[in-house]
Amino acid sequence: MKVSQITLREHDDMSATLADWQPEAPDLLLAFSAIPLLQGLAEPLAARFPHALLLGCSTAGEISKDGVSDHSCVLTALHFEAREGSAPSRAIEASTQLLGMADSQAAGRRLAEQLPRAGLRAVLLLGQGVAVNGSALIAGMVEVLGPDLPITGGLAGDAAAFSETWVLNSAGVRNDQLVCVGLYGEALLFSHGSFGGWSPFGPARRVTRCEGNVLFELDGEPALAVYKRYLGDYAKDLPASGLLFPFAMLGSDHSEVGLIRTILGIDEAVGSLTLAGDIDPEGYLKLMHANTDALVDGAEAAAQAAAQAAAVAQAGGQGLALLVSCVGRKLVMGERVEEEIEAVADVFGQSAVLTGFYSNGEISPFTGNLECKLHNQTMTITYLGERP
Repeated sequence: MKVSQITLREHDDMSATLADWQPEAPDLLLAFSAIPLLQGLAEPLAARFPHALLLGCSTAGEISKDGVSDHSCVLTALHFEAREGSAPSRAIEASTQLLGMADSQAAGRRLAEQLPRAGLRAVLLLGQGVAVNGSALIAGMVEVLGPDLPITGGLAGDAAAFSETWVLNSAGVRNDQLVCVGLYGEALLFSHGSFGGWSPFGPARRVTRCEGNVLFELDGEPALAVYKRYLGDYAKDLPASGLLFPFAMLGSDHSEVGLIRTILGIDEAVGSLTLAGDIDPEGYLKLMHANTDALVDGAEAAAQAAAQAAAVAQAGGQGLALLVSCVGRKLVMGERVEEEIEAVADVFGQSAVLTGFYSNGEISPFTGNLECKLHNQTMTITYLGERP
């Protein structure tokens, strides 16, 4: 596989810059971008690379081989080299409109039904990141594709505004879109890793009323009132400040299930919290916080898992490391956010080009597992390469 990357800035002449970029015949173009750049990108990209599939979204920060940037667009071109034989490397795109949060699971089914099942090795998935139930979306795809097919990706960001996000596919840029690519071919190497780094604090609170991803009550009290009490002065900045204090999901026996849930929105009138994914109605929730050192260690652990699982030394040419990290991690780390990207880069060395974004939700199986989950506040890493 051959990988080429370029970063566009707001002041660039987009058409001229794209004309100067000469990647080898891209099969797939990944675009992670600030909203203004992404909205103007679809037409010049399609004109410059008419035969490439387009997959991208708006972000809360862009990740490239040079680190983390804002107000930019990172374009990464992938050219598959295994083109001969009975199962050449290839990608197939699928897209669907999301009709609202209640449509999330059905939309996942619609996406999955567009992908030919024969020879499908893995799926990269991007979705709008505000009016969506990410775990229901994944559940819909798993209904069609089965639990043993790896699905990775993330939910689009909008710089922590939680207002409007955008997704790019080969038809253009829309704010109500879900898109994925199915990856095919015997030569493909595909692996993943994920790790958090957050620590729980305070008592576990029993979920006493919820519907899907909307939390109404904890221990019989309005969930928003309980949450505000914990946040103190941070409560005035909700929902954005909720990124700093996500929930750990616990089972009905208080056991850890390894999933974190971020707040996407609040409803003052009914006292509810809207989370990024489904809540266990029989479970418990516990607040979490983090420090930068723990988050950097988590990013390194995710990279080590992805690199080891891929056996990157087997790859021919250069591979791709797709990093999807939560906007909450970026807010906690502040000016030290580059450290988690540097930790990942140190693990992969010259064996992979880094790309990715800061998201409103991360999509990946647990490390060492195939069952896909929606994560929050997590660094997820997907490695994609080809055997020689």
